Amino acid sequence: MAVISLHTSPLVQPGSGDSGGMNVYVRELVSSLAQAGVECVTYTRADRPGLPPEVLIEPGHRVVHIEAGPHHLPKEALCDVLDAFTDGVLAHLERDGGAHVVHANYWLSGVVAHRIKHVLDIPFVATFHTLARVKAEGGDPEPAWRDRAEAEITTCADAICVSCTEEENQFRRLYGDPEGRIEIIAPGVEHAFFAPGDRGGARAALDLPDDRPVLLFVGRIQPLKGPDVAVRALYELGRPDALLLVVGGASGSNGVREHDEIRELVDELGLHDQVRFVPPQPHHILSTYYRAADVVVVPSRSESFGLVALEAAACGIPVVASAVGGLLTLVDHGETGFLVPDRTPTHVAEAVARILDHPELAAAMSVRAAERASSYTWGFAAARLRRLYHDLTVDHLVVCT
Repeated sequence: MAVISLHTSPLVQPGSGDSGGMNVYVRELVSSLAQAGVECVTYTRADRPGLPPEVLIEPGHRVVHIEAGPHHLPKEALCDVLDAFTDGVLAHLERDGGAHVVHANYWLSGVVAHRIKHVLDIPFVATFHTLARVKAEGGDPEPAWRDRAEAEITTCADAICVSCTEEENQFRRLYGDPEGRIEIIAPGVEHAFFAPGDRGGARAALDLPDDRPVLLFVGRIQPLKGPDVAVRALYELGRPDALLLVVGGASGSNGVREHDEIRELVDELGLHDQVRFVPPQPHHILSTYYRAADVVVVPSRSESFGLVALEAAACGIPVVASAVGGLLTLVDHGETGFLVPDRTPTHVAEAVARILDHPELAAAMSVRAAERASSYTWGFAAARLRRLYHDLTVDHLVVCT
């Protein structure tokens, strides 16, 4: 199987640049497929000099770096190298013996996979992760050419993977019914890392005080993820003893400026003693940050799934999240956390306060969150994908119009 992940590599640390939940998704899901016996090659663009042509992650899973355009390109300029990248993937596939299925992650990869489908006459599976029309509804408009490309992909993909029922309903509302081609493949979580544990031990490991409430934000520092909402919610909370940990890095061409703006907001609100910025962390350390927290805040404008909320739940930590996208599935309002419909800092703070001020409620939410998260595994997601790939290889391909 050929996996296309043009703009971000599963080898890169999530949490900064263009690396986030999609990196985790591709790495963990393809790893589970490989462990189940599916030979997988992930194709990504070489974004810096000196990268090896191929990296064997584990038996059955290789990452191939394709040279296409200058190494350092912002995501907004990657459409200019789509043809070169596609040619590189096709050349490697020809040398490598081809593929039975091509699976694209994100719309840029979808453009590549669409062409590969027609050149090699193989099934094309698309996972968008985010959609231009959804982002526009959340106040983050995308260029018209992205919307056109996504619309074309939806008509030509042989299967479209979504993460949950909310994403499926959203897709049908915005793009129409793709004639039975939508498959719900819920992501998983690595329970070996993300599991309940001793809060005191976690705080000691991170040199955090044991007697102060800790709020946690995990994600790239960009408006879409709402770090400003988390900071303002801390201010509205009105508790000088509370700490907010912001784990993540700058993202995109405006990343440094946006990161500076968040720091300026912290100073403007007089919170410099209450907010700590932490660079992106590997999974085995990130899970310690979750276990150290009292509440995880996920104030995203839009979220196709929301791996942060799932990772928090797996660690038994209540979540306060925006009532959008996949977060509607992951957070059981009043049971495992709270959903905030309007993302206002005041309402986020009120939800956080309910958890902090009621230890028995927090303890019950912790138990229910961990129980709910236990059903999400990468192995189950991989099994559903294997079935989908098999069905596609014996069915007729969608004829593009």
